[in-house]
Amino acid sequence: MKRIQKVLILDDQDALREIIAKRLKRKGYEVIQAGTAAEGLALIEDTLFDTILLDIKLPDGDGLNLLPQIKALQPDLQVVMLTGHGTIESAIDAMKLGAYDYLTKPCNLSELELTLQKAMEKRELLLENTGLRQVVRRQASGFTLIAESPRMLELLELTRKVAQTDASILIQGESGVGKDLVAQAIHAWSARSNSPYIPLNAGAIPEALMESELFGHEKGAFTGAGAQKIGLVEMADQGTLFLDEIGEMPLSLQVKLLRFLESGEFRRVGDTRLRRVNIRVIAATNSNLQEEIKEERFRQDFYYRLNGVTLGVPPLRERREDILPLAEYFLEKANKEELSSKSSVLAPETKQSLLNYDFPGNVRELSHLIKRGQILATNGVIAPSDIWPEKVEVNLKNSIALDPVEGINSIAQSDNLLKLEEVEKHYILATLEKLNGNKALTADLLGISLRNLYRKLQSYESTNG
Repeated sequence: MKRIQKVLILDDQDALREIIAKRLKRKGYEVIQAGTAAEGLALIEDTLFDTILLDIKLPDGDGLNLLPQIKALQPDLQVVMLTGHGTIESAIDAMKLGAYDYLTKPCNLSELELTLQKAMEKRELLLENTGLRQVVRRQASGFTLIAESPRMLELLELTRKVAQTDASILIQGESGVGKDLVAQAIHAWSARSNSPYIPLNAGAIPEALMESELFGHEKGAFTGAGAQKIGLVEMADQGTLFLDEIGEMPLSLQVKLLRFLESGEFRRVGDTRLRRVNIRVIAATNSNLQEEIKEERFRQDFYYRLNGVTLGVPPLRERREDILPLAEYFLEKANKEELSSKSSVLAPETKQSLLNYDFPGNVRELSHLIKRGQILATNGVIAPSDIWPEKVEVNLKNSIALDPVEGINSIAQSDNLLKLEEVEKHYILATLEKLNGNKALTADLLGISLRNLYRKLQSYESTNG
């Protein structure tokens, strides 16, 4: 689905506006007209535009004075000045103030179309370079989706099918399995592939800032809101909004996001005006949302709204055919890194050790292990000792000093079995100890948010207390 580009014609000559608008609408643009500076500024505050055709002489103001205000509201917006023959010097001055170009009236419509096209291309480049939209536009051929196991091949086939629909998607799977990559594939294989792909990690943003991050805010809406901000849902217009770790989203925001998903309408924080966008939502979670609903930490109606189609990404231990292909892919990437001074290969015994490992951290853990091995390899050959971290003593329930993963394996093989929650607790605490108490690194390796890690650690303390 090609994104419809919006043009604002700000000129006091009704006949000229109508002629230009008619021509641009035939070319597929969405055109909005205004005849005064006040009306134009109100529209710019309310709507994201791609370009503006701005007359230098307006009934209630001067285009030169208006230009800095426009740039303050939408810095990357491209402004094409419209001028009479007697004010070309003023148009040149406008370009010095940030205008993209100028056209003399009456306009040559072919020249105008070409100028608008180039202005929009410049804006798209600016957006990509500044990262304003964090746009991910990868065609299917640009993805590296490693899939040799039957389960992953089946998943990719299903992914291609649902990508052709506009249904909401819920991607479920353990941390580190590649849910974000599946979301990107859905976007790339969909009709929205030429429009923005905007990711949001619901577990990485403080609750107090979440609403502003999603919906934007007006200047002065709250303490610290020194300027207007466009939210992620607005940035994703005509494209895809990916909500990762949706289980971490606060209940208060679930209500507001549910209303938005049902109507497509929202308000910026501190504003009363309704805005509308057309986006597809893909959500992902490693949580059991049914259990979260029972515990009243997740809304059932929000769950049903997100769960149009569910895709389950299997853990790496259940698709062992993908382990070595993934390892070789990560190793090739590591060998190509600029900071890498050598190329390495996996020793046969290292490959076997990888195949025998259960990867509780899934693909993310495999990536970390390969990077470690590439760095520590001797003579270009990665031995098992280069891959696996040193053993650490962990005081488990059975009092055996073990590596976190080996401890869990031993517990599973013993008669003194633990509940799943206790196994998770032992693994988290053991990983934290192995990383010398570094909580940020532990959360990253485990594939959970730092906030989620703190919450779990607090629950362990309260249990012990």
